Amino acid sequence: MALQKGDKAPDFTLFNSDKKEVALGDYKGKNVVLLFFPLAFTGVCTTELCTMRDDIASYQNLDAEILAVSVDSLFTLEKFKAEQNLNFPLLADFNRTVCAAYGAQYDDFVLGMKGVAKRSAFVIDGEGVIQYAEVLDNAGELPDFAAVKGTLEALN
Repeated sequence: MALQKGDKAPDFTLFNSDKKEVALGDYKGKNVVLLFFPLAFTGVCTTELCTMRDDIASYQNLDAEILAVSVDSLFTLEKFKAEQNLNFPLLADFNRTVCAAYGAQYDDFVLGMKGVAKRSAFVIDGEGVIQYAEVLDNAGELPDFAAVKGTLEALN
C-alpha cells in the first residue's frame, strides 16, 4: 500500500547517476520532492523530468530539492541525465526496495516487466514527514505539479 500524508518517509540510500550514494537523510531540514518514474528514455518519463528541469527555479524558490528514482541501472540513468541535461539527482533503485517501501511499484507492467516503479510524487518536509503523496496507476499520466507546488508553498 502506498504511503500517505502524515506518514514518516522511509529513509533510503541509493546510488545516483554519478555513482555516489545519496540518502534521504542527507536532506534533513530541507523539503524534498521525491519522484518515482517507470523507465528512462520513455516518452512520458522524459516529459515529466524535463518539465521538472525546465521549472527547477520554482522548486528552488520554494526551498525544495528534487530527487527522481527509477528501477533503471545507474549507468542507464547516467546516459539519460546527460542526454536530457537534467539538473537534479537520478537515483537507481535497481533492487526495487525503495519503490516497494513507498508503495510505488507495479506488480505487472507492460511487456511482462515486473516491479517497475509507478509514476509517483511525494513531498517530504524537513522532518521527514510526507506532506503530499500521489501514486498513479496509469503510467501515461503526469503528477499534479500544481498540487506539489501548493504543498511546498504551504510549508514555507
